[in-house]
Amino acid sequence: MTALDSVSAVNGRRSNVLSIALWVVALYFLLPLVWLAVASTKSNADLFSTFGYAFGRTFAFFDNVVNVFTWSRGDYGRWLLNTLIYALVSAVGAAALTTAAGYAFAMYRFPGDRFMFNSLLAAIMVPTTALAIPTYLLFAGVGMTNTPFAIILPSLVSPFAVYLMRIFAADAVSPTLLEAARIDGASEMRIFFQIGLPLLGPGIVTVFLFTLVATWNNYFLPLIMLSDDSLYPVTVGLAQWRAASMGGGSTTDALYANVVTGSFLSVVPLIVAFLFLQRYWVSGLSAGSVKE
Repeated sequence: MTALDSVSAVNGRRSNVLSIALWVVALYFLLPLVWLAVASTKSNADLFSTFGYAFGRTFAFFDNVVNVFTWSRGDYGRWLLNTLIYALVSAVGAAALTTAAGYAFAMYRFPGDRFMFNSLLAAIMVPTTALAIPTYLLFAGVGMTNTPFAIILPSLVSPFAVYLMRIFAADAVSPTLLEAARIDGASEMRIFFQIGLPLLGPGIVTVFLFTLVATWNNYFLPLIMLSDDSLYPVTVGLAQWRAASMGGGSTTDALYANVVTGSFLSVVPLIVAFLFLQRYWVSGLSAGSVKE
């Protein structure tokens, strides 16, 4: 066996090991979603009488969907709309702010830029749950609790997203390209909007998706900020249903089917958004770039 054959054999074994590891990780993340999809087709009784990954005696998915949207004056539809508004506004706003901040940190040098960026890195280490109570006290002091702004405004600030955009901008935007634009007389704003933004497209989509998912799944902040159930996002609303179901008489009369089906329906928009936007991650990575 030649040295080349030995290297190929080693690489082949490594490839097999990595493939198995990837399949294990994929199953780890997909199995809960599969369970949720299967469970949403079961009635309340079948949820407790059949194996988790086995379908029930009756296919009750459409009945469950009707029950979810008609239960308690149609609260679920309002919660889902609230979640959509909170997530979209937060994602668009966070993408705009972090793109501008990341571009500025990457392309410009100004007094205090390193101190500000190091402070940003330190802020990444602080868990968001630790900031929930101070954020509540701050918003309570200005009378903004129990309003949509109490959910949207904190979601606009993401130190990790700024760090991500700074790293991406430093790699995607060529300083040579910017200097050429300045020599041609372009203003900094025109350079940013006509040159920087197109090159930052994949990074913007990434930040948009990260913020969208984080706001969509946010539970603790809305729980302490909101007291009016008409303003609840779907996470808090489903938690209220679950608490009500656990306080019921018997499991067959509980709202478990509504909670499971509502949870599955709340995941579908995120899957659609990911499938629709992932193509932008690989498009435009080198559009308009300069070959050195």
